Amino acid sequence: MPAAGLPISLLRVMDGSAAVFDCLASGVTDADGRIGNLLPASAWVAPGTYRMRFDTGTYLRACRERHPDVFRAVPFYPEATIDFSITPDMASQHFHIPLLLNPYGYSTYRGS
Repeated sequence: MPAAGLPISLLRVMDGSAAVFDCLASGVTDADGRIGNLLPASAWVAPGTYRMRFDTGTYLRACRERHPDVFRAVPFYPEATIDFSITPDMASQHFHIPLLLNPYGYSTYRGS
């Protein structure tokens, strides 16, 4: 089932510090569980280290309102963060980073 209504942010590591991030874009998934254009089609992703932040807590609390017998009052994973690196040869590519989510776990991979 697609995760409609899941808030997502794209951040970039600044100055080589894993503790300092710049938020490049944010959005909320549609009925298909996707954000069609998190960045404008003309955007170029510079080489560097990035983080996708999935606000799973907000999403799972909304799921609990519809299915209180399945979802916990306090989500086990309040957020999922996926760090990834873009090298110069990858900078012009399109990226699809799926998050497979359930109330007690998640996984991810680089999609096509």
